Amino acid sequence: MGVFVFLPLVLPLTAWPVARLAEQHLHPRTATRLLTGVSGVMALCSTVCLGLVMVVGTAQLPGNPLPDGWSDPEVREAVPYDEVVGKAAIPALVAVVVLCARVLWRHRKVRRQVHRALAGLPGASEVAVLPDDTPYAFAAPGGERGGRVVVTTGLLGRLASGERRALFAHERAHLAARHHRFLLVTRLAAAANPFLLPLRTAVSYTTERWADEEAARAVGDRRTVARAIGRAALAAHAVPWPTPAGLAAPGPVPRRVAALLGPAPAARGRPSLFTAVGLAAWTAAAGTAVSAMSSANCTVTMVVILHAATPL
Repeated sequence: MGVFVFLPLVLPLTAWPVARLAEQHLHPRTATRLLTGVSGVMALCSTVCLGLVMVVGTAQLPGNPLPDGWSDPEVREAVPYDEVVGKAAIPALVAVVVLCARVLWRHRKVRRQVHRALAGLPGASEVAVLPDDTPYAFAAPGGERGGRVVVTTGLLGRLASGERRALFAHERAHLAARHHRFLLVTRLAAAANPFLLPLRTAVSYTTERWADEEAARAVGDRRTVARAIGRAALAAHAVPWPTPAGLAAPGPVPRRVAALLGPAPAARGRPSLFTAVGLAAWTAAAGTAVSAMSSANCTVTMVVILHAATPL
């Protein structure tokens, strides 16, 4: 197993170039799916390998509940520098579990807050208007309808008729594409491995750009969508966290507006290897594949060694 057990912990660095280039050169839909897949697989692999290192570190602690054979020299030699790294992996894995649990707890807290806010509203419309002077809007997934678009009277009063249509189309696109799932995966991945933070930031932006493009296609006027985004962002600038508005991930608004004022992005498939974004994407894919193979190889090796060391 050797040093290969540590590769999945650092291979997320190979995805940093594509996190930035995908925002600029790929269709937002393609970029979102690519970055989410890469971050999810890499986070899983790094967590698995961290757990394997922790097993060896736990075997060195006095009074541990593991079989005595697991602390044999053959087992300790399976991970280099086990006396230091193995023991350090114990608090590291605990931190990963705590941070991921915190992400899930905050996600559930905001969703419960949203459902309580919507519970008292009459009607079965897919658009829920909250009597609130604070201007914000978001897509609330879940429920019998599959989700609802939530907007406050404070924001509706600041938008023209066409801009309202653009706002509703934007939020419906979030619901239709289940963007909250992409965001949750990348937040959990960044909690599991801090090297994946750039991918989380990138996906927060590309999901918004994806919804922007769907809204522009539905409305038929890119400038109207750009005006709606700009006005909504200016109005909701002071909305605090945590609130139901926390479900929204507005991203860098000036970049979004600039993208909408330009031509629509081409919906291409896999990027060519002979471009900067293509080279970065294939590098990230290679890093993901190596990470998966390393974690799988280390898992099999550790299982074989521990099985042989465990008395029958």
